[in-house]
Amino acid sequence: MQPAIVVAGLGKRFRRPGADRPTSLKETLLRGLRGLREETFWGLRDISFSVPRGRAVGVIGRNGAGKSTLLRLIGRVGRPDEGSVTAHGRIGALLDLGAGLAHDLTGRENIFIAGVIAGMTRAEVQQRLEAIIAFAELEAFIDSPLRIYSSGMQMRLAFAVAAHCDPDILLIDEVLAVGDLAFQRKCMDRVRAFKEAGCTIMLVSHDPEQIRALCDETIWLQQGTLVAHGPTSEVLEHYMAAMGRREAGTPPLDAAEQGAPAAGARRFGTQEACISGVRLLDRAGQPVSLVPGGAGLCVELAYSVAQAIGRPRASVSLHRPDGTIVLDCTTAATGIELPTLRGDGLLRLHIERLDLVAGEYFVNTGLYSHDWTVTYDYHWLAHRLQVVAPGPQQGLLNPPVRWEIEPGPLQRSEPAARRPLKALSSIEQLPEAVDRSPAME
Repeated sequence: MQPAIVVAGLGKRFRRPGADRPTSLKETLLRGLRGLREETFWGLRDISFSVPRGRAVGVIGRNGAGKSTLLRLIGRVGRPDEGSVTAHGRIGALLDLGAGLAHDLTGRENIFIAGVIAGMTRAEVQQRLEAIIAFAELEAFIDSPLRIYSSGMQMRLAFAVAAHCDPDILLIDEVLAVGDLAFQRKCMDRVRAFKEAGCTIMLVSHDPEQIRALCDETIWLQQGTLVAHGPTSEVLEHYMAAMGRREAGTPPLDAAEQGAPAAGARRFGTQEACISGVRLLDRAGQPVSLVPGGAGLCVELAYSVAQAIGRPRASVSLHRPDGTIVLDCTTAATGIELPTLRGDGLLRLHIERLDLVAGEYFVNTGLYSHDWTVTYDYHWLAHRLQVVAPGPQQGLLNPPVRWEIEPGPLQRSEPAARRPLKALSSIEQLPEAVDRSPAME
């Protein structure tokens, strides 16, 4: 079965006035045509993906990432400058609610206009008219001119029309927050009904929970480029972490791999600087994939840079399979300023002790620009590390500990800290096979 949507090498270029444009009529006349030059920029560049029939796909990214432009091109509102978009089936678009409505016409008359614009025939609109009016909850105002409608009422009318056009592909751009909470729930229920009926959905939203509730997979756009396309839970996790860390002045989470990537591994970035390999080494410099708790670990990154990259930043993080971050270390946080990178080389992070509970972990690595705005190479779920250790199997930390007991009644007159205590056990009593003593340091 052919996909519902196929996007191949898509690019859209826009024009804007130059930075040195004149700001007054006098300056315009004095400078002549020299002040009328325009700049061009790419709103989207080299975007490729496909969407199977019946899937719901979320589109996320910061303002200006190209999300709305992508949906408009899929909806055939405008033409790409590069690549192609192929959509199989009838398209319903909720892109700009209220566009095309005539304020001097009644709500009923506007339903016919909006319905025809959405691709329905006049007979189809007439057949669904009462259902549209009831969905919009505007029975008392439907024969009044649109100019007396509040903005919320206009949005409800437009959404009601779009929600009754029975599309094969539904494009939704930030319009599921119309009306009050009850009407928003009705909109969400309607979109779910489309999905259950086999409609292919693409949803742009800044609400992660909305994306999580409706979408099977998610596309992450950044500055007009495709950063990630995969299962919603995975992409959202890393997008939200990236946004939170950006606000805090630290980079997005990442990962890297050595040899064959682990199942489900992802790799993003501009590739201006590439992480060509990662090795996990013990204190003797030998490659390992299993370490005892409390042992040291060296994470070695091999990089390859085609053109010089000034003052980049690197990070290494560890997380559990459930996404819990147990270590997040960046060159910036440790006060390290990397020099300009050229050609091939190695970066190493030495971790003195891994006092973690036994279990499986993922080692993640990345390279970024100095201000964190550009991700050069961004990997996650790529290299597994197994920690073996006695002691607790829950929680995160498993540091050297000991219990003590003192028999007899509590003497409140003397602070407990001043009384000698009898040790029951200590870290030195652990098996030698997984030595947890301070000698490991």
